Amino acid sequence: MTGGPGAVLVMGEALVDLVPVAGDGGVRTAQFGGAPANVAVGLARLGTPVSFAGGLGDDGFARMIEERLRAAGADVSLCQRSGLPTALAVAEPDSGGTGYHFHLQETATFRLPDVSARTAGFGAVYVGGLAAVVEPAASAVREAALAAARHSLLVVDPNVRRDRTLGVDHGAAALRELCRLAHVVKASDEDLDRLWPGTDPEDTCRELAAGGRLVVLTRGAKGSTAYTAAGAPVSVPATPVRVVNTIGAGDAFAAGLLTRLGARGSFTAAPDPDEVRDMLSAASEAAASVCARAGTEPSVPAGA
Repeated sequence: MTGGPGAVLVMGEALVDLVPVAGDGGVRTAQFGGAPANVAVGLARLGTPVSFAGGLGDDGFARMIEERLRAAGADVSLCQRSGLPTALAVAEPDSGGTGYHFHLQETATFRLPDVSARTAGFGAVYVGGLAAVVEPAASAVREAALAAARHSLLVVDPNVRRDRTLGVDHGAAALRELCRLAHVVKASDEDLDRLWPGTDPEDTCRELAAGGRLVVLTRGAKGSTAYTAAGAPVSVPATPVRVVNTIGAGDAFAAGLLTRLGARGSFTAAPDPDEVRDMLSAASEAAASVCARAGTEPSVPAGA
């Protein structure tokens, strides 16, 4: 099993996105998905040691998911396995982004392992997404996050889904709790609008950062901004790209962010301003590499 101060433990869902095929009406293609799984693959592709702790079934989709994780270089020895089917997410892209209709109940995807005792063996632990709010996974995620907050660098990406098929109040409360536990929060302006309605996302970032966190706000084509307790916010523009696809771009950004956070062999929530700017630029490039083509894996930068 991969581990150590420069390694990341990613916990959450690996599922299948059913994505429309351009020009083919109602035809959809099955695509590897789940924000945490995308982050795990992205980290591995970018050269960061990573273990994925998810739930895998025994259907064809589960075998495809495991093959994709292994091929990228992610360790899957912590995954919990069962005879249940894989969860499905029906993607509904439109001019406002991509929404989803989920098929989640009684699936292997949300039967997660208890890895709370393992978190101290990693430099950083990443959680968020559907697994943070869908039981029984949510309880396992919360226990792992509590342990990681004490022994590691806890990174939370709430990744709020627009058409999530669950109780809105319950989901929001769980994600807000995780953000307050975190050492690093990566969130979009839309995430924060939904979690703290009526509050400007920048004000939410400043409040979270005042507690000693590194908070990274993404705004799609408008770029990203990092907030810390000590210094002024640092912003970088989005990397210019001809957009072909947006699915997985935020996950690639998270992978690029974490890769640079751990570039010195260990992780910190208090990089200096020059490191923050470099970190945001690298994350933006990773996101742009996904937007430029079909698929969710970031491209390794030339010369890396």
